[in-house]
Amino acid sequence: MSLTTRILLLVLLALTPALAIQGYNEVALRASRDAAVRADALATVRGAAEDFAQLSERMRQALDLVSGDSSVQVRDPAACTAYLKRSAARLPHVILLALTDPDGTVICDSAGSEPGAYSTGARAYHRRALEAGGFAVGGYALGTVSKLPSIHFARVVAGRDESDGPATGVLLAAVDLDWLSDHLEQTLHQAETAITVMDRDGLIIARRPDGADWIGKPIPPERVALRTARDGAVRIAEDIDGRTRIIATAMPDGALAGVRLMVGRDSAAAFADIDAATRRGLVLIALGAVLALAAALLAGRMFIRRPIDRLLRVAAAWQDGDLSARTGLRGMTEFGRLGRKLDTMASTLQRNTDELHAEIRRGRALQEQQVTMLHELNHRVKNTLATVQALARQSRGAEGVLEARILALSKTHDLLTREDWSGASLSEVLESELSPYRTGGDQIGLDGPDVALSPRHVLALGMTIHELTTNAAKYGALSAPGGRVRVSWSLVTTESGMPRLRLTWQESGGPPVHPPARVGFGTRLISGGVRRELDGIVDLAFEAAGLRCYLDVPLAPGLSAILTPTQ
Repeated sequence: MSLTTRILLLVLLALTPALAIQGYNEVALRASRDAAVRADALATVRGAAEDFAQLSERMRQALDLVSGDSSVQVRDPAACTAYLKRSAARLPHVILLALTDPDGTVICDSAGSEPGAYSTGARAYHRRALEAGGFAVGGYALGTVSKLPSIHFARVVAGRDESDGPATGVLLAAVDLDWLSDHLEQTLHQAETAITVMDRDGLIIARRPDGADWIGKPIPPERVALRTARDGAVRIAEDIDGRTRIIATAMPDGALAGVRLMVGRDSAAAFADIDAATRRGLVLIALGAVLALAAALLAGRMFIRRPIDRLLRVAAAWQDGDLSARTGLRGMTEFGRLGRKLDTMASTLQRNTDELHAEIRRGRALQEQQVTMLHELNHRVKNTLATVQALARQSRGAEGVLEARILALSKTHDLLTREDWSGASLSEVLESELSPYRTGGDQIGLDGPDVALSPRHVLALGMTIHELTTNAAKYGALSAPGGRVRVSWSLVTTESGMPRLRLTWQESGGPPVHPPARVGFGTRLISGGVRRELDGIVDLAFEAAGLRCYLDVPLAPGLSAILTPTQ
């Protein structure tokens, strides 16, 4: 490969980080903008939903006020018509106010219609208001009188005492859907943002922009996903006008339950500045690449001196004892072959030196571990002899009991010996004592996580489990065919960060249990060993259904606590 070719490849390689950075920035910016646009769309649609809910509440309050007028209460057509006209004039967004009989026949309205001129009994909002006995909101409707697209708010009128009695009429207000679309459009914060509101029947009752083309129409079948979006959902999809938008959905509750609001941020507009920045970045990178190639060709002679300087620097580093220095020269050129040979030589020397240092460190570590283990073993032997002495004193005249307890202690020692006295697992301690009593059934159950115990815990808990097992085999659950022993344990961490082992021994199905008349040596061995050796808690309950023993023992955190001799 010629020097010129190597220079060109080196320049292209130097441009790789710039391309990677550009790509990373592109991905990061788009991810950040996507999250921001999604959050803005969701906040906007929830704001629009809240605004719609407030409008519904204002209409309910307005109908409450109107329903309290005497002309409405007495159902006087002339007085009621005049009052509704005055009330509608104060509500510019209301096309019509009307009072009807419970069957829907009009009594009076703000348009001055004759009583009985039309009926709203077939309208869904009329039926819902009567069924609820209060306030209801309708969907898209073409006004009977106004002939304008509108949404109706209805309230039941029940006479002067509305706490009881049948409904005497229904008061309704029709709101102009064009006004509703303009009103909800004011909640949009960004240009090129669309808002769509659907009623319970899937008909569009508000839309901006191009609202006139969609009011009263259903969502197109190919956009059915817009009708099934959950409350709070945000997705990138094609809007009903075919433009790709980031669409957020909100569904108010209460009287507006079933209404669905969707706010869509135009995807192209949201990412327009990022796209422009990407194009500018690519142009700058291309221009920089051209300039870099020209400069590299002019400075090609430097690539002859650079390998030589590198070889000299590395040789000086080796002379100073830094065998980690490398020439880094590769290829089939003279510099590449020489650099590869020198680097191989340095790697061999460094590896041999590192292995020698590592062997020295391992020897020191093993020596320290042996000293620690000797101290630990010395202390444990002393404790074991003390335990045997105590067993002998308490078991005078009962050589079989003494032999069994010493054998249990020996089995525990065997567990520790297999692990070089570094400890053993709780499951091994339990299986060591309970496995001779397994008959193939489910009379013995163990349930708990793997727990590594220090030698001190293994010895103390081993003797405790032995005493419980021996007692169960002689007098408890393991002495009867249907008896069962369940041992469960767990690890918890206290507020001080100290881990604790909590173990429960529960017997069932054995002979009835009676509290002992006196505290025997086995009971003292269980309680004393756990409390004295492990600073734990023991709770022995001689329940009629079976013996229950609860242990709460602190565990030293980490392996160092297992290897350190007990003082």
